[in-house]
Amino acid sequence: MSKIKKFFSKKKEEAAAFKVKLMGNSMGEGHKLNTPKQEAPSSSSNSRGRKYEAYVPPKRNELSNEARAAAAAALARIDKKTSREFNTSLSSVKAQAKRELEAERRNKEEATATAEVSASTTSTSSGGDNRNLACEGVFFRCPMVSDEILPKKDWKVKIKEFLYQQLEEGDRGLTACLIIHNCNVKEKADDCIATLVRYLENLITNPTDEKFLKIRMSNKIFSEKVRYVEGALDVLYAAGFSEVQIDDEPFLLWTREQTEQDLDLPTLVDALKNSECIPLELDRNLKVLLPSQARRVTLPNDFYRLAPEEIKKEQQLRTEAIQQAQMLRTKAMREREEQRTLRMYRYALVRVKFPNGLFIQGTFNVYEKISDIFEFVQSCLADETLEFNLVATSEGKFGEEDMDKTLFDCKLIPNSLLLFCTEASSSDGSTGDVNYLKEELFMLVQSM
Repeated sequence: MSKIKKFFSKKKEEAAAFKVKLMGNSMGEGHKLNTPKQEAPSSSSNSRGRKYEAYVPPKRNELSNEARAAAAAALARIDKKTSREFNTSLSSVKAQAKRELEAERRNKEEATATAEVSASTTSTSSGGDNRNLACEGVFFRCPMVSDEILPKKDWKVKIKEFLYQQLEEGDRGLTACLIIHNCNVKEKADDCIATLVRYLENLITNPTDEKFLKIRMSNKIFSEKVRYVEGALDVLYAAGFSEVQIDDEPFLLWTREQTEQDLDLPTLVDALKNSECIPLELDRNLKVLLPSQARRVTLPNDFYRLAPEEIKKEQQLRTEAIQQAQMLRTKAMREREEQRTLRMYRYALVRVKFPNGLFIQGTFNVYEKISDIFEFVQSCLADETLEFNLVATSEGKFGEEDMDKTLFDCKLIPNSLLLFCTEASSSDGSTGDVNYLKEELFMLVQSM
């Protein structure tokens, strides 16, 4: 079985397993739409139906002559204050100038700070000096294509090359479905697939109706949604369409004999509906660090959910937030600000410190679980059966109830330091010379 057929077979099995699981769960007690609703308790109905009397403002008494005179005197005093001339004395002018100079100095300092933040962001995004970065970037695996470890942008090129190679070797229809998903913008791909499904379902339902057997290539919908989408024409060719000239105008004409061998239209429709982007697996990018190297905490732009320009804008917003930090804020306001900051990141860098001073470092998705961190650490241990725990500065020791929490839930974003501990190290603290890591991992220690 080819890689393409294995991909669709696996997706079909996953869909069937999900359906069985869904049918097994209790869906709750149903009811007919025409069944009259149960009446709410009388107490709530009475409270909702209670009528309140309209508010009638009290009548005000007329002002007395004495009150009128007092009001007039107060207005006269206000007019006298507002008409006071600007104080031009030497002391007042000096005080005013000093205040303005102080304000100007503060504005310059704030502008300089903003410029420095922008410059550092620009140098990082432009790929400048990467010596202070905690890692080179975010890397992925794609077992379906090859065993390489590459950044996401390189995988896009590799996947496209792989699919077009499969297109030439066989399974044209199924491969073309994947090309539509992997080589086009999502909105463009979705519109194309919806149109192709409509063409093919019309053929399945009405195989002898002449109007469904041909497609005018100059048709507006076909031109906008199908013709110039990568992989779309290959789907139609595999379905049995071929290009012909009718009255000097290009058409796609369907014949059953032209359909790809071992492929029927319902299978192709199912592949169009269920195909998706070829999945990438996040590589941990494991590194072993010396204590002096663990000081590097700057993250590359791959960790952010935002583009470099958006990061720069976010930095400016942070500068403004620092200025507003002196203002009193409610707990809800602080929590909203914290959540907004956490959502900036797509990936997190996790470091685990061992008693002998060495660190291991790995990359995680922010929605991976705490149990994934434990599995990562366990895979690095010389004795994988060793019982251990991890301690976070914010959360303390992790328990069984924390294993299903995500890094986002525990706020281990964008980078976090966890302490490795065992029962022996926590009882007597005499394991500073013990090595817990596999010997081959020492090859990963980076040179300064």
